[in-house]
Amino acid sequence: MHLITSIPSPSIQYFDLGPLRIHIYALCILLGIGLATWITDARLSKRGAERGVVLDIILWAVPLGIIGARFYHVFTHPADYFYEGADLMKVFYIWEGGNAIFGSLLGGAVGAWIGCKQTGIRFWSFADALAPAMLIAQATGRLGNYFNHELFGQPTTLPWGLEIESTNPAFPAGLPEGTLFHPMFLYEILWNLLGAFVIIVLERKLYLRWGKAFGVYLIWYGIGRSVFETYRLDSSETFFSIRTNVWAALLAIVVGVLIILIQNRRHPGKELSVYVEGGPTVKLDK
Repeated sequence: MHLITSIPSPSIQYFDLGPLRIHIYALCILLGIGLATWITDARLSKRGAERGVVLDIILWAVPLGIIGARFYHVFTHPADYFYEGADLMKVFYIWEGGNAIFGSLLGGAVGAWIGCKQTGIRFWSFADALAPAMLIAQATGRLGNYFNHELFGQPTTLPWGLEIESTNPAFPAGLPEGTLFHPMFLYEILWNLLGAFVIIVLERKLYLRWGKAFGVYLIWYGIGRSVFETYRLDSSETFFSIRTNVWAALLAIVVGVLIILIQNRRHPGKELSVYVEGGPTVKLDK
C-alpha cells in the first residue's frame, strides 16, 4: 500500500479562457460565497423567510465583506505593500490572495445589517442561519490558499507536510529546498467543516436562536484560529509580541460568549418569526 509522504502544491494557479485569466483562488472564493448563500437561504426559508430573500442581503454583505477583508489584510501586512519601489496597485489585487476573515466579518456584518433592514429580516436570525454556512464558505476559501501556494506553517517531518518551492517569497531563508511545512490551509478546512457539524448538532440539542448559533461560530472559529495562527510563517503586525490575528481571534471568542450570555438574558423565549415586528409573522421550526 502506498503511503502519503507529503502534499504537493498544485502545479497551476490559473488558466486562460481566451484573453481572460481565471484564478483558481477566485473561483474558490466565489464557490464559497455560492455555497454560503444557498445554505443560508435554505436554513432561513425553513424558519419562515421568503425563499430568495438572502440574495437581497448578500448584495450588501458580500461587497462590503470583500472590502473589509482586503483592508484588514493590508493593514496587518503593511510591509508586503508599502516599501520603496512598491506597486501600490497591488493593494487591490485580491486574486493574488490576502483576504482576512476578520475584516470580512466586520465589513460583512455592516452589509448584512443594511440588507436585513431593507428586507425586514431580523439581523440575528440571518446571522444564526449563516453560522454553519460561513464555516463551509471559509473552508472552501482555504482551498484557494492551497492553489495560491500560501498559508503554510512551521517546518515539519510529518507525512502530510506541504511541499513549497524554494522560490516562493514566503519560503524561509536558510532552509534547504525540499523542506516540508504544516499545511495550515488543510487544518483550517478540517476545523471549519467540523465546526459546521458541531453547530448543526447543537441546534438540535439546544435552542440556538437570537444570535446564539452565531455566537458559537465566533467561539469555535476564534479558538481554532488563535491556535493555527501561531504556526504561520508569513509576516504580520504584532502587538505585545502577539500577532494581530491572534488578538482578533481572542476578541471573537469574547464577543461570541457575550452574545450568548446577553441574548440568553434578553430573549429567553422562542423566536416566533425571522421578520422584525410589523413584517410577516411565520411560525418557525422547532
